[in-house]
Amino acid sequence: MKPKSVIQRLLRYFRSRSREEVRIGIYGAPNVGKTTLANRIAEDWGAERFGEVSEIPHETRCSVRRRVRIELGSSRVDFEIVDTPGVATKVDYRKFLKYGLDVREAKQRAKEATRGVVEAIRMLKNIDGALVVIDSTKDPLTQVNVTLIGNLEANEIPFIVVANKIDLKEADPSAVEDAFSDYPIVKVSAKTGENMEDLYKAMVREFTS
Repeated sequence: MKPKSVIQRLLRYFRSRSREEVRIGIYGAPNVGKTTLANRIAEDWGAERFGEVSEIPHETRCSVRRRVRIELGSSRVDFEIVDTPGVATKVDYRKFLKYGLDVREAKQRAKEATRGVVEAIRMLKNIDGALVVIDSTKDPLTQVNVTLIGNLEANEIPFIVVANKIDLKEADPSAVEDAFSDYPIVKVSAKTGENMEDLYKAMVREFTS
C-alpha cells in the first residue's frame, strides 16, 4: 500500500529523516506471534530481544522499542521497531483465570491489558508504517484485523500484512491472502524464520519508497 496523499508522503519522509530512522509498529490481536516476530527481527540483525513469549494473552502490556539496521544488498535502513500490546475489542479478566491466575492477578492483568490496547491505538499517530500480524491458523476476518487495517488506511499509514505461523500444519495462509488481497502480504514463520528475508525485502520496499 502506498500513501494516497503526496503531502502525507512528504510528511512521513521528513518525520522519519528527522529522527534518522523509520518507525514501524508491530500490530495484531493477542497471541498471533507479535513478540516472536519482534524477537526474530532483533536476533537476525543483532539487536536485543524484545521480551519473553507466553501462552497467556496480553503478555506484552506496554510498547517495547528496539533500533534495528536492516542491510539488503545496497540498501541499508535504520528502523525503530515497536512491539505493541495486543489489540482486543474486549478484555475480560475471567479469561485469565483459565491460565492459573487468581482473581486479583487476573483483574490486574486485565486492567494493564486495557491500558495497553489504548496505548497501541494511540501509537498509530507516531509510526511511519506497520506490520499487521495475523495468525494463519485462524479465521483472518476478525473484528480486530478489519478494524486495525481500516485505521491504518484511514490514517494513510503504509502496512504489510504478515501471515504468521505457516510452520503449523493447520495453517492456511491462502485464507489471509484471499481476505486481504488488496494489500502487500508476506507469509512467514516467526518461530522458524521461514520467509523472513521476504519480509525484510518488503519492509525496505514498502516503508522507504
